[in-house]
Amino acid sequence: MIVTLLRFLDRAKFKLTLTVLDTRDAAYLSEVPDDVELIDLGARRVRAALFQVYRLIWQRRPDVILSTLGQMNLALAFLRAGLPNSVRYIARETVIVSYLPRVFTIPFWWFWAYRRLYKKIDLVVCLSHEMRRDLIDNFNCPAEKTVVINNPVDVERIQMLATEGTGVQQGVDAGNVQLVAAGSLIKMKGFDLLIEALALSRNSRLRLTILGDGPLLEPLQRLAAERGLASVVKFVGFQKNPFAFFARADAFVFSSRFEGFPNVVLEALACGTPVIAMPSPGGVREILEGIPGCFLADEVSASALAKILDNFEGGYRLPANAVEPYQAASITKRYEQELLRAST
Repeated sequence: MIVTLLRFLDRAKFKLTLTVLDTRDAAYLSEVPDDVELIDLGARRVRAALFQVYRLIWQRRPDVILSTLGQMNLALAFLRAGLPNSVRYIARETVIVSYLPRVFTIPFWWFWAYRRLYKKIDLVVCLSHEMRRDLIDNFNCPAEKTVVINNPVDVERIQMLATEGTGVQQGVDAGNVQLVAAGSLIKMKGFDLLIEALALSRNSRLRLTILGDGPLLEPLQRLAAERGLASVVKFVGFQKNPFAFFARADAFVFSSRFEGFPNVVLEALACGTPVIAMPSPGGVREILEGIPGCFLADEVSASALAKILDNFEGGYRLPANAVEPYQAASITKRYEQELLRAST
């Protein structure tokens, strides 16, 4: 998302610097535009980079800082009193904070920090209306300091990349219904629910390819084998160009337990691929409602997802305007407005 913004922000209005914690495992480093200054802090964790961040802000004194990592957002709010008054701070929140304890062990001070510190941020960008309501209602974030800006999708670039990798699904039986899913292999993403849904489904033509790496790879592989799906579910690891897989699938399946605003759903839609989704808290319902050929389960459960998969036959492609509201150029304009407003 940040790389997309960097490509589209107006250079006549902004001089851009990208500061990252660590570039050692940065998958999209090569896609950062050449005219963007890149600063690598070389730190694995936010707390290890705090002094460098503090010193960098005093040295550079930028007009506006846009932070998009939850821990960094809180850190900047905590440091705010000791930082230059002229700098404005915009935090982009990426998840519905209230749902984090459902899949992660959250320190007791985490929610206290959100309630006390987010008030010190000049503006909080929320990716969906549900995320905004959560911050206002549950964390006392001032409504006037929040704004909803959906994630951008670079449709032309995605469609170009989707034509590459013509052999990504070689060896798959032509008569089957090809499903694809993608994301970090963590509990939040719900791949266990997806595998269980396949096991429950009566549709024997389904075949699933999962893109992504993570700590749950082996448990998910075992689950697939235990459910008799070892030949049905294929794990292909992280793919820098997932769009070639999306474009060749009959459907993209989104199984997250909760999200912020799922970029991967927008990317699948940009490839013309129908989406079958859990109604996860976050923006997926906002995205899919009204798009023909896409399906939302009744609830976040394997059985609800299986009911859709039972009758899914594939063979349908989406119209080109399915992601029109999320085009990168128009979403970037929203960010430009807020960045300029903050700096004046």
